[in-house]
Amino acid sequence: MNARLQDAIYAAGWRVVRGLPEPVARRQFDAIADAAWLRHGHSVQRLESNLRRVLGPRASTRELRRTTHLGMRSYLRYWCEVFQMPRMRTADLVARTQTTDEWRLRDAVAAGRGMILTLPHCGNWDQAGAWLAGTGVPFTTVAERLEPESLFDRFVAFRESLGMEVIPLTGGERAPYEILADRLRAGGALCLLSDRDLTATGVDVEFFGATARMPAGPAALAHDTGAALLPTTLHFPDRHTWGVRIHPQVEVPGDGDRASKIRRMTQQAADAFAAAIAEHPQDWHMLQRIWVDDLDPNRLAPSAVTV
Repeated sequence: MNARLQDAIYAAGWRVVRGLPEPVARRQFDAIADAAWLRHGHSVQRLESNLRRVLGPRASTRELRRTTHLGMRSYLRYWCEVFQMPRMRTADLVARTQTTDEWRLRDAVAAGRGMILTLPHCGNWDQAGAWLAGTGVPFTTVAERLEPESLFDRFVAFRESLGMEVIPLTGGERAPYEILADRLRAGGALCLLSDRDLTATGVDVEFFGATARMPAGPAALAHDTGAALLPTTLHFPDRHTWGVRIHPQVEVPGDGDRASKIRRMTQQAADAFAAAIAEHPQDWHMLQRIWVDDLDPNRLAPSAVTV
């Protein structure tokens, strides 16, 4: 799709969809999801392939197709909510959020040594960010730079309006890792989507029985700064609420060199992701390749901890 056309579509989404009653907007996005699922294009095929790994080889074709259909509806729900969130009241976003083991997050904040919430692409991560900021925890996140620049700027403005500090993955005045480490050493919080490596030089982990590539950054930051690393997973309990689960803290191993410790910590986070995704596979919005044997070998660098 032409980049300028894509920008125009997103601009129209924030302008038009924001003004629709929520039930009307949801029905329209359900219809878009249904049409995309029936068309069975490349993105749906990739989601289906990823979900095949989650469901396992014993899952029937019917179960796989049904889960993929629900997955497309879940994914389009995310986009519907993104376009409608600027008009939602923070109090409503907080009230509609169901949390599990939230105390782990609050204890980490109270400790004052920095906190990293590491998340997979599940549920609505922007809503979770609005909930976190709305309950008194401002935080910093990283955004992939989009083209055209105007589209990237729209997403930054949207997320900043929810209470986030957004820094670009590339093209900034300082390396993102340096900025994030500074925020943690000052006792701040980070939210980092961490189930897809955008650098092609991440850490290999076992994920649903095969090797996947995930970013080393969250574990490296926790190792280097002493911040708490908390895997956090999201799902949609029903059509009106959001679910947030805070998993046990990933501790820094007591033995081994820095690289091996970071690999083991990343694996622990991946294990938490996998357990949650297995419970709510339809809410995992992964329409890209993450497993090593699905990736292009020409751009796949050897797994290494380089941050």
